[in-house]
Parts: sequence; C-alpha cells; structure tokens
Amino acid sequence: MSSFTGPNPGLTPGARLFALPPRKRPPADSAFWGRRPVDLTGHVVAYERYLKSECGLAANTVAAYASDLNRFADWFAAHGPSSLDAVTVDDFGRYLDDLTSAELAASSVGRHMSAVRMFFRYLMLEGVVAESAAELIDTPKLWRKLPQVLSPEQVDRLLVAPEAGHDAYPLRDRALLALMYATGCRTSEVIGLRVGDVRLDPSENYCRVIGKGDKERIVSLNPVAVAAVEAYLEHERPVLRRGRDADALILSRTGQPLLRVAVWKLVKKYAARIGASSLVSPHALRHSFATHMLAGGAEIRALQEILGHASIATTQRYTHVDHSRLKKVHAEFHPRS
Repeated sequence: MSSFTGPNPGLTPGARLFALPPRKRPPADSAFWGRRPVDLTGHVVAYERYLKSECGLAANTVAAYASDLNRFADWFAAHGPSSLDAVTVDDFGRYLDDLTSAELAASSVGRHMSAVRMFFRYLMLEGVVAESAAELIDTPKLWRKLPQVLSPEQVDRLLVAPEAGHDAYPLRDRALLALMYATGCRTSEVIGLRVGDVRLDPSENYCRVIGKGDKERIVSLNPVAVAAVEAYLEHERPVLRRGRDADALILSRTGQPLLRVAVWKLVKKYAARIGASSLVSPHALRHSFATHMLAGGAEIRALQEILGHASIATTQRYTHVDHSRLKKVHAEFHPRS
C-alpha cells in the first residue's frame, strides 16, 4: 500500500480525504479583512436600565436617550473603529458632521451629542472604556429662545373655546385646558393624573402631580379649573368610561387615558379657533402660566417648586419674558428711578 505523503499523515485514511493544507493569513491590507463592527446594542440596553433604576429618570426621558443612542449605534457600526477603546475625537467629530449634514436643528444636534457624552461617562463608570474623548467635543452654541406665551386675554378665550354641539367632548376639553393652565403641568403630568389625585373640597382644592423622576408635588387649583373638572366628572367622564374601571382622570373616546398626540391636536385646534399663533403648543400653556405668575408677583423659588424644575436656572428664563414686571421692580427699588 502506498503511503500518504500529504499533510497530517497521522490522520485516518478517511479523514485524510478531507484534510486541507494550512491556510495562509491574508495581508493586513487585504480586502478580506473587513472591519468587524462594534455592537453597542447591549450597552445601550444596560444604560437604559441604569437610567431607570439608579438615576430614576422618567420613562419618556429614557426613551428619548435610547432613541438618540440607537442612532449613534447604527452610525458607529458603519463608521466607528473596531474597539470602543479606540474611539477618538476625530470619530466623534465625524458623527457631529453627520448629524449636521442631516439638517437637524442645532438644538437636536446638541441633544444627540449630550446623549452620547453621558453614555460614554456610563461606559467609563462600568469600566468598558478607560477614558472618553466625547468630553472634548464642543456642541453647537444655541441662541436663547424665549418661550411662546399667550396673553391673559387669549388664555381666557382659549379656556371657553370648546363648545357643546360643535365639539365631541367640550367639557373634557375645557377641563384639560383649565388644568394645564391652572397648574402649569407638563402634558405627561396632566394625562397621568388619576381621579384620586384630584381633591375638590370647599376648603382646599389641589391635585397631586407625579413629575420627572417620579417626584411628587402638590399644586393648587383655581376656581375656573375646579368648576371645569367638576362639570366633566359629572357629565362626560361617566360616558367616556364606557363601564370600565378606568383610573385615569382625562379619558379618550375609547375610555383609555388620553395620549400626548391627542392633547397636542386639541390645543392646536382650539388655539387656531381663537386666532392664536400656529406656534402655540401644549407647552405654551405651561409657559403662559409661569409668565403670568411672575407678572403677578410670584417669587421665583415658589414658582420653581410649582413647576417641578430641578434647577432654578430653568425657571429664571421666564424672567426674560415679562419685561413689564422687571421695569416695575426697577422703578420701585432703584434709588435714581
């Protein structure tokens, strides 16, 4: 029998038929070596859990961060280096250029880069990377944009804009608008109210609000809001419940909690009905509440607590809106006025 002189002579005759000579390693510059993308999905999911459990951020905030980071993860898989430790300032600069070329607003670009910067701080905390070059990237400088504010007269017309016979649920819509303006609450906070969160009592009227980070605060209700909510609870909410054990205060026509997009559409509809600017949004009622409170002499620290702002710097922007109040303070206290 002739001996087998090929590679691996120690193999059995059957195995020798499939034995191949050792392959040569392709050159480093060969197209065979494609870049192996880094999958950031697992890190992003873990970061979401971290934001929820350890930072206590609201679900909407976590979802916003995740959306921005998923976009970065897609870009990184296609254009980033093969290792997280190898990310450089130039890599983040290229991502910044990509966001800018997508014609995003400067505020959106800044939000995306802020999300990436915080994400890499988390990766450093977890020991995934030793350092973060994202800290060296400057984001676009933003102009200070003053919030859209309705005048007191416009607010009065807006609160009575829903009409019986013209709108499907005018009492619900009046209660919604009155609550948003009376409390200065965010849209998510108003639609998150439960029936038990609202106390309507001759001696004390208020609602219990769960804000960002699940922080609780108590906000007083004015007589207009009280009357609107009472009328809605008596006449329309029982119809909207449709026999269900619904807990939410503001219900949709299907008996479910009203969605954010529905609130946006309602505010837009009634703002257009009174001839207000097309820029008016649900948040404009919050801005109007804060501005009118300051104009009425409210202390900024108290307003910060009512609005649920973590930083007073956020509340201070309303001092730039109402110049009449600042002129009054200047005239009253300046020795040469």
